[in-house]
Amino acid sequence: MNAADQFLNRARHREMPGNSKKEVIRFRTIWISDLHLGTTGCQAARLLEFLQATDSDTLYLVGDIIDGWQLKRRWYWDQVHNNIVQTVLKKARKGTEVIFVPGNHDEAVRQFIDLDFGGIKVRDELVHVTAQGKRMLVLHGDRFDGVIVCAKWLAHVGDGLYTVILKINQVFNRWRARAGLPYWSLSQYIKLKVKNAVSYISSFENALADEARKRGLDGVICGHIHKAEIRQIDGITYCNDGDWVESLSALVEEADGELRLVSWHDIMLRGSATELPAGQKNYPVPEFIA
Repeated sequence: MNAADQFLNRARHREMPGNSKKEVIRFRTIWISDLHLGTTGCQAARLLEFLQATDSDTLYLVGDIIDGWQLKRRWYWDQVHNNIVQTVLKKARKGTEVIFVPGNHDEAVRQFIDLDFGGIKVRDELVHVTAQGKRMLVLHGDRFDGVIVCAKWLAHVGDGLYTVILKINQVFNRWRARAGLPYWSLSQYIKLKVKNAVSYISSFENALADEARKRGLDGVICGHIHKAEIRQIDGITYCNDGDWVESLSALVEEADGELRLVSWHDIMLRGSATELPAGQKNYPVPEFIA
């Protein structure tokens, strides 16, 4: 039995297909970010499935949950987006500690920092202590992005270009799906192949790791750059939980404090969590997105 199988045997409480009960995989903590509700690019149906199939003591919403930038340009909000909000509120009512850490796309919520709404705590940043006693800084991460800090107009331009790329990608992958080919991400390809993009990601990760180190913490958990990853940076554990536009990934903490990346594809189709091989930095995107 490999590590991933052992992990799921400890973490999940499953029902066999055909039973009336829904399968629920329980974790100590779940972190999700960059949902971008309010956009057509948000994989809302799959996010709803993930939320309904998982449970946790604490659920962190690590920024860019609602895309205020896009909603200002064009209003888009369907029933599935409503269902996601209701599901999160229901989790809060049933005892899950839900903590919302706003990002740059939902920065309007930052005016409500330190307030609670419907059982959801709004916090600018905070320190999460794992079951192993590790102290992890939790924040969205946009304030460590030089583009956001120094040239916000450029970030808006980049956001518009990203939206165009996603639309092209959706058409391209419909063709690939018909041909029986797996999902392929144009935006991820650009990020990995363009030297400046790779340098930007590395600088972002190092800056956050440095901030955790300065505060005497063991690591940092963030979102923002849509690149799911767990890696060590000079003794600091850097974790990015990815996004729900392409990666469809989340960071989870199991009962014994171990941190892992999981995806919708693993939870819903195979029912197993994926552990990144040693040295692998890029979290695999789902095999398809219809």
